[in-house]
Amino acid sequence: MTARLALYWAPEVTDPLHTAASRWLGRDAETGATFPQDPLPGLDIAEITADARNYGFHATLKPPFRLATSYDAARAEAVALAARTAPFELPPLAVMDLGGFLALRESTPCPALQALADACVTALDPHRAPPTEAEVARRRPERLSEAQRTMLSRWGYPYVFAEWQFHLTLSRRLSAEEKAVVMPAAQRAVGEVAARPRVVRELCLFTQVTSGAPFLIAERLPLGG
Repeated sequence: MTARLALYWAPEVTDPLHTAASRWLGRDAETGATFPQDPLPGLDIAEITADARNYGFHATLKPPFRLATSYDAARAEAVALAARTAPFELPPLAVMDLGGFLALRESTPCPALQALADACVTALDPHRAPPTEAEVARRRPERLSEAQRTMLSRWGYPYVFAEWQFHLTLSRRLSAEEKAVVMPAAQRAVGEVAARPRVVRELCLFTQVTSGAPFLIAERLPLGG
């Protein structure tokens, strides 16, 4: 199987951030609709946002994985996890530099976010097929820390638990010159709506039908508490 699924957080459809970020990236992960992007002086905005556009606007909770069981079984696990998780307030988000690429990140620590991400990783893991040798190699394990290599071996992804950082990607890695142009544009596009208060009320089940295909929101699972 080449199909993959993942558990992400994404803003609700009625949240202005959903619209603003979809316009910034040039694609709506809810509907698959594409949009023309506002140009950047001297830069190719489509190229700068290509990877983020393909994955859809999101924050990773359970990273994408191929199924070892069935979609229905994995979905049932996700539904049960959502039902036993209480909604919680999300701190205001802001455009930040994260290792050279731009992303929306929380302005203050949010333990409930970490707890949700940890729960998603463990709950869905029985349904995850082990990564292939090629998939492991793409993670460049020789460049990872010992802790990250341990996570990669055990959970199929190096950036989980203590290595996880909540973020919603807005660009590829940028040079200093590119960042000087892209950062203010991203702040104008999404900064004001990102800073508004919001509540996390849903888990989003994203799917990718085949390798390289764009991810889409297959279902929004309400948190029950």
